[in-house]
Amino acid sequence: MTRPEHRVYLLRHGETEWSGNGRHTSRTDIPLTANGERLARRAGRTLASLGLVMPALVLTSPRERARRTAELAGLRGAATEPLLAEWDYGDYEGLTTPQIRESVPGWTVWTHSCPAGESADDVTARADKVLARVRHAESDVVLVGHGHFSRSLVARWLGLPVTSGVGFALDPAGVAVLGHERGAPQVVRSNIPAWQDSGD
Repeated sequence: MTRPEHRVYLLRHGETEWSGNGRHTSRTDIPLTANGERLARRAGRTLASLGLVMPALVLTSPRERARRTAELAGLRGAATEPLLAEWDYGDYEGLTTPQIRESVPGWTVWTHSCPAGESADDVTARADKVLARVRHAESDVVLVGHGHFSRSLVARWLGLPVTSGVGFALDPAGVAVLGHERGAPQVVRSNIPAWQDSGD
């Protein structure tokens, strides 16, 4: 039985040194670690196991870590989409949450500002533009990007405030699947880890 509507697959890039140690990474272009490359290859098998129909519309953040993840996952013909860049952390780029909380107690990207970076309203506007582009695609869609921005996309798909992204986990090389149930937006799958086997 064929699906009545296409699906949107969100693939977070594989592990980097900074994602591994909790440093906020938006504009800084950091490569995948060796483990991140393994996870990216496995993510391709995850997408296949979840029913991704190819050829699909594949869009990737302009950052190397996302583009390399798409390549290793076997996502041919990926186009770069600047709107898929990570939430801009501004002055907090490269800092961990505990470091930021030394001067701003209780800080999170979901509840506080990022000086010289993006606000929740800025991220909402970007997320809505991405979803407007892919919502009525004639094929499945894969969006290869980053943790906070991908979680923001999940929230906006459901019509929730972008700050509700805090409720949706997405680990490195994890996959979320967005779809519909009788026309209503739905999270079909959430934070599916990269396929685990001994083949790589």
